[in-house]
Amino acid sequence: MTSDPLEEVCARAARLRGRTERVRLGEITVRDLCRYAIAVGDDDYAVAARAAEAAGRTVVAPPMFLTGILSWEDGPPEHELRPDGLGAHESPCTEGLPVRQVHGGQAVRLLAPVEAGMTIHAERSLTGADRKHGKAGDFVVLGLRTEYFDSSGTPLVVSEESVIVLGDADGA
Repeated sequence: MTSDPLEEVCARAARLRGRTERVRLGEITVRDLCRYAIAVGDDDYAVAARAAEAAGRTVVAPPMFLTGILSWEDGPPEHELRPDGLGAHESPCTEGLPVRQVHGGQAVRLLAPVEAGMTIHAERSLTGADRKHGKAGDFVVLGLRTEYFDSSGTPLVVSEESVIVLGDADGA
């Protein structure tokens, strides 16, 4: 490991680039969709979804549902979170390094409706790591791509996002 944490982030990214992580996220339930909708303040969606479910109609997810979930697991215990509040899975290339991260933006393409009852799979890859210099100093921009599919392989959503990795004021 190098003494420069941002250089180490770039070195780790170079080793990960081109690898794809495939994850079975599981079956989407109406409960999942309603919890998401309520969390983002769309109580009307939850009421309509429950009514559609009771009537035997298909319940379609809110458009940003898949990309709005940080993790599909229960999540790490609080003592395992990084100082910036992220878990290790949401922090590629940074484990154990004195860095902070902020979300740099996201472009989402919605390709097909996501419906309750679908089993979702995701493929996530690191697309780049660019070291840059700004007014506040050096930083690295990590590019991440996540593609979501149903169990038959039909593409549902593609998300391309950037994460900005900053040297920790105390350590870098």
